[in-house]
Amino acid sequence: MLKKLLVANRGEIAVRVIRAAQDLGIATVAVYSDADRDALHVQIADEAANIGPPAAKKSYLNVANILKAAADTGCDAVHPGYGFLAENADFADACAGAGLAFVGPSGDAIRTMGDKVAARSAAHAAGVPVVPGSLGRIGSIDEARHILIDTGFPVMIKAAAGGGGRGIRIANDLAEFEAAFPQAAAEALAAFGDGGLYMEKVIAKARHIEVQVLGDGRDAVHCFERECSLQRRRQKVWEEAPSRALSPRIRDELCASAVRLTRAVGYSGAGTIEYLYDDEADRFYFIEMNTRIQVEHPVTEMITGIDLVAEMLRIAGGEPLRLRQSDIIPRGHAIEVRLNAEDPSRDFAPFPGTVSALRVPGGPGVRFESMLYAGYTVPPFYDSLLAKLVVHAETREAAITRLVRALSETRIEGLRTTKPLFLALAKDDAVKANAVHTRWLEGWLATHSSRLVPELEP
Repeated sequence: MLKKLLVANRGEIAVRVIRAAQDLGIATVAVYSDADRDALHVQIADEAANIGPPAAKKSYLNVANILKAAADTGCDAVHPGYGFLAENADFADACAGAGLAFVGPSGDAIRTMGDKVAARSAAHAAGVPVVPGSLGRIGSIDEARHILIDTGFPVMIKAAAGGGGRGIRIANDLAEFEAAFPQAAAEALAAFGDGGLYMEKVIAKARHIEVQVLGDGRDAVHCFERECSLQRRRQKVWEEAPSRALSPRIRDELCASAVRLTRAVGYSGAGTIEYLYDDEADRFYFIEMNTRIQVEHPVTEMITGIDLVAEMLRIAGGEPLRLRQSDIIPRGHAIEVRLNAEDPSRDFAPFPGTVSALRVPGGPGVRFESMLYAGYTVPPFYDSLLAKLVVHAETREAAITRLVRALSETRIEGLRTTKPLFLALAKDDAVKANAVHTRWLEGWLATHSSRLVPELEP
């Protein structure tokens, strides 16, 4: 088992990892920027180390400073959380080179699955269906024209090294494609330092389904699926498990394909295989793998009873995978919503500030993942995520009812948050009927957002 862990992140995920490590008897070191000196993760860790100014590139993205903090505090492992350096293959290699266990996959696995084109090729080789499109990077618009003969329109142009919805363009005809191609390449180069592109056919009204996997580099298991179809600008806002859209046959095929791919790439740690599911055709397609713990991992934990972060730490410490597939049995239904410091009535404008008072929801089946406390000032330099509210109940209908109750209990005074969005969604007939897809929320917001005015408490 690991002895001392440096958590190379901030916010609620740093708090989550620190707690999991301490539950296993592992000492913890928090890192923090000047803006996060009073953050909760700094307060609850056994030790803390300053790694630089507020700007992420000078602190949470500063590999040299993070490795120095690990050496100075005598750590033997690093957990990257999600975001920042979590999917940076060079950082994983640098940790290994410094004699630190990286709590996640190897640099080589991150490179393979982090490059969207290489990941598609790996999935294809493992017999996992991929969305029709280019098998490799597109060398030129002339090459793309030949591929378009088979795919037709609309198509999506995507960054090979991308993520977070950046470097993506949708084209409905050839003129739009030729205009969007250089724009996508320029955005990809600016965002990821790599202008490489590939293309996929757009699956109309697709659902976003993802499978949670755990591997130890040799064997792998799945922890069933999550549905993340409620998205704004390709960013998830509401996640649930399991997906009520899947038949038992499709669920079995989907999860088996995820395990097959995880084993094929020698994956170690927790990861997520993401798919599009076509309701009308009753078919699923691989789109990418996230080589880290996901924001939405608690919904899987709620239905399986597995502490995914603890399993990551055990695997990184050299233990073989403890779980057999037959051990993992889903129970009930879980839903997670992301409470952000944003005003949904004003196009989700950021709203940093000071939490003047906080009331956390409780009761059976309620989990509140956060770094908030009364008096905490939310800095303007980072992601606006404040908390994740997760509920669990026997049925989806009961979980939605519990979500409304828990949201109504929640009070984050001094800020405007996305709470009104989730109260409205939980009462919407289409959401209650699970009649949604990845583009549904954008259309819904076009007619509802002006009514989602948050209460700003004194």
